[in-house]
Amino acid sequence: MDPLLDKLLVYLIVFAVGGGLCAIAQLLIIKTKLTPARILVIFLLVGVVLEGIGVYKPLNEFCQAGISVPIIGFGAALTRGAIEYAKQIGILGALGGGLIRTSLGIGTAVVMSYIVTLIFSPRSK
Repeated sequence: MDPLLDKLLVYLIVFAVGGGLCAIAQLLIIKTKLTPARILVIFLLVGVVLEGIGVYKPLNEFCQAGISVPIIGFGAALTRGAIEYAKQIGILGALGGGLIRTSLGIGTAVVMSYIVTLIFSPRSK
């Protein structure tokens, strides 16, 4: 198959999956009394469950960034880290493994958020 068509197909899949997740979240906001914070927790737990039962990896291979970039991917990364470090260290690994696995992303988000607040000086309403 043509490499350009391959890339186009990947972009289409990522867009469809990511857009579908956003549509589900929007429907939950409109049709239920769930707050956005609770919906985020639900999506995070979906990632935890998908990784825990071993379904996340094949989904990630097909959907790629469409499922790994949203909060579902974060939940899966937490679970993957907890499982890996639990096998190596034991109970302490299970408790800290998720944080070890995701610490680079969390640290980057904190630093970049601070830099953005220095540049744009946000004000609360």
